Amino acid sequence: MTATDPDPDTFERTLAADERVEPRDWMPDAYRATLVRQIAQHAHSEIIGMQPEANWITRAPSLRRKAILIAKVQDEAGHGLYLYGAAETLGVAREDLLDALHEGRQRYSSIFNYPTLTWADVGAIGWLVDGAAITNQVPLCRCSYGPYARAMVRICKEESFHQRQGYELLLALAKGTAAQRAMAQDAVDRWWWPSLMMFGPPDAESPHTRQSMAWKIKRHSNDELRQRFVDICVPQAETLGLTLPDPALRWNEERGHFDHGPIDWAEFKAVLRGAGPCNEQRIGQRRRAHAEGAWVREAAAAYARKQRDRRTADGRPEQGRERGREVAA
Repeated sequence: MTATDPDPDTFERTLAADERVEPRDWMPDAYRATLVRQIAQHAHSEIIGMQPEANWITRAPSLRRKAILIAKVQDEAGHGLYLYGAAETLGVAREDLLDALHEGRQRYSSIFNYPTLTWADVGAIGWLVDGAAITNQVPLCRCSYGPYARAMVRICKEESFHQRQGYELLLALAKGTAAQRAMAQDAVDRWWWPSLMMFGPPDAESPHTRQSMAWKIKRHSNDELRQRFVDICVPQAETLGLTLPDPALRWNEERGHFDHGPIDWAEFKAVLRGAGPCNEQRIGQRRRAHAEGAWVREAAAAYARKQRDRRTADGRPEQGRERGREVAA
């Protein structure tokens, strides 16, 4: 992939016109680096995020629930694939991104370092975690970088299914026995605050938000998105008949939004540092899965070489790599 000659004016005009920057367009190094960091973190979150729910596939209470959960976990793997492909259009290798994840040089979302203790946690993740993801990711469909924005369109459609699946699961539990209702409430109590942390630190403490918004990578600040999520969840919780674990939660007529209590940012920072309940478990499992899948990657690479050599021997042009990049873009 060869970018065009440096042309800052065209880059700025593209942003000002709300048009898309494409892989071969010139872009500032800092813009490219910001995209690599954000897309990689997003991709890592998708594949790490398969673990908490996959833990319940063999224990799902019915065949229907098992089929839904398998489909969802499978979707998350696909999301990671789309996002790693989008990152590769920026000139980084997928192998390098995975090495950075496994070595702790790149992060994934803090939310996936919490355990799934009961079946109701699958519902809470769908409703709250995927709901927060949708709130954060729908604006990314308008991201200034074309491959990322296009990947997000399909991801958000699938995440909407995941959110509805989680809500429906919790609704079934909330309308069930007293024990099922208590299990649903306990799950919401444990996942509510980590879900609010998913949007990142307060705007005043966010090192990237201002510049990302100037580049139109992000369209809204962390606090704006967090407020939008709270406003959506409160009436949904009332419909479920479940209580959000925040005694300070109340409607503010003057602001036109719900006020919420203080978030424990010390906990958020501790989880990011690796001190969360499941940090070691999550990254350890990821490393093991990567090592155990080495033979699959080697076989796929050998097959690709064989196909390339066959095309070369037949005098056909080498199209596989370019076609793959077009699909990723």
